[in-house]
Amino acid sequence: MKSTGLLILLAVVVVIGFLGCNGYNGLVKQDESVKKAWNNVQTEYQNRSDLVGNLVNTVKGAANFEQNTLTAVVEARAKATSVNINADNLTPEKIAEFQAAQGQLSGSLSRLLATVEAYPTLKATEGFMRLQSQLEGIENNIKNSRKVFNDEINVYNIKVRSFPMNILGGIFGFRAKEGFKADAGAEKKVDVNFDDLNKKK
Repeated sequence: MKSTGLLILLAVVVVIGFLGCNGYNGLVKQDESVKKAWNNVQTEYQNRSDLVGNLVNTVKGAANFEQNTLTAVVEARAKATSVNINADNLTPEKIAEFQAAQGQLSGSLSRLLATVEAYPTLKATEGFMRLQSQLEGIENNIKNSRKVFNDEINVYNIKVRSFPMNILGGIFGFRAKEGFKADAGAEKKVDVNFDDLNKKK
C-alpha cells in the first residue's frame, strides 16, 4: 500500500512539474512575442523620427517659412527620441509617457503639413512630395505595429492573469503589461459638413 501511495504521489509531482514547465515556457514564449512587437513599434517610430529631420531640412529652405512651426517640430522630435522604454518595463506610466511624447510630435507634424498648404511652390516640389508620401506610409506602419503590439499584450495578460498561471507567473516575476490606449481625442465624433466643402470648390 505504501509503495502504491508513493507511486501515486510521484506521478502527481511529475504531472504538476510537467504542467508547470509547460506553463512557464508558454509565459516566456509570449513575453518574447511582446518584446518583439515592442521592438517593431520602436523601429517604426524611429523611422518617422529619421524622416522628420529630412522633412524639416526640406521645408526650412522655403523663403519666409514660419520658424515657430519648425521649432515646435524640432523640439517635439527631440522629446520623443529622449523617451526610451525597455520591453521589460512596460508600465502604464512609461507607456503613457512614451505615447504622450509621440503624440506631441504627431501634432506638430500635422501643424507643419497644414502650414505647407500656404506654400504651393514648396508643396509641389518632388522632394517634399516624396517625403510626405514616405511619412504617410510610416504612419500606417506605426498604426499596424501598435495594433500587433496590443494584440500580443492582450494574449500575454490573459495568460499571466489566468489561474493557475497567475500563481506561477507571480513566483517567476511575470506581471501584466500595458498596451497603447486610444490617442487623446480619438473618441470624439468628427463632423464633416459636405455643404461647406462643396462651397469651397
